[in-house]
Amino acid sequence: MLSRAFTKPKRSPKHGDDVTRSASILHEYEDCIVGFMDDIPLVVCDAVKSYCPGARGEPTLREVLRASVGVMGESCLGITEKLVFLGGAVRALKRFRAVAVRKGEFGRRLQRMAQISRRCDHLVPVLAYLYSKRIKFVLCVYYPMGSLHDLLSGGRDCGHTALSWSQRLLILFTAAKAILFIHSLSPPKEKKMQMNVHGNIKSANIMINADFTACLSDYGFAQLARRVDVSDTGQAQGTPLPPTAVAESLYSDEMSQKGDIYNFGVVMLDIICKKKAAQEYRKCILRKKEKIVEGRIDFFDFSAEEKERSEAMQVLEIALQCTNEVAEERPPIEQVLTAISDVFERVI
Repeated sequence: MLSRAFTKPKRSPKHGDDVTRSASILHEYEDCIVGFMDDIPLVVCDAVKSYCPGARGEPTLREVLRASVGVMGESCLGITEKLVFLGGAVRALKRFRAVAVRKGEFGRRLQRMAQISRRCDHLVPVLAYLYSKRIKFVLCVYYPMGSLHDLLSGGRDCGHTALSWSQRLLILFTAAKAILFIHSLSPPKEKKMQMNVHGNIKSANIMINADFTACLSDYGFAQLARRVDVSDTGQAQGTPLPPTAVAESLYSDEMSQKGDIYNFGVVMLDIICKKKAAQEYRKCILRKKEKIVEGRIDFFDFSAEEKERSEAMQVLEIALQCTNEVAEERPPIEQVLTAISDVFERVI
């Protein structure tokens, strides 16, 4: 199994592949451990008190390569995969296309991010990582419910509402709490690392618990990975972009708190609007606002009676403020959370 020669993958896996045992790109790297007397252990983050991937001892590259793999999503930063270890444990693996820092700095930043993720119930814990010549990845906690993007797109593809209004509000409320935690971190900077900014907030990075609370993933990863154009991954010119790339184009890549607010505004639009309405985005929504208020167009992505429509309009107003083109006019996360909380408390 470990004897075949290394072949660099020519293209990234297509979005939407089933989470089954597949010919993942990870298996293209099995030769990384050929020639070593011992297996390569992953670096377990100091913040993790107890961790076992289903085998004894620390997780290793060999165990990762032998795990059953399924592609869950991809972006300009990298690919997210589901790993089922031989012992039965399940983890999420974030594999970067290209990194922006060297090995020592990569490890130092990951260790710090792991410490911070353990301090907030609404951040996805970072467990372990590997930095080698040809492959760099991070192992994280896996969420069986998937991401907000999964739930929304799955429901739309099946032609029914996947989430109730109260569940959507709970997701927004808990995700906003995670952003507030990040934006409140002090000191704001540590050794060239911006601590109080997430940098990559989007629906695919909002993981959902069984009780429909949210956990924000990929905190700090935008400061580790280098964004890679679709054309750099083997995407043929003239080929339509995958759905994830189209959706990702709505988000800002600005590394600032105002950039985070803008992206959370996009998430809010996505969670309350139908897919078409979210793609039409801010200017079209503003033009149709009167019709939306009066209920003359089918706008919301859930069954909205008069009371729910009124509450959803309040959230829509917050989302429009967050996606203001003028960064200085976007509200701080404290104000956003307070506004969402006011609506949420009337619903529960």
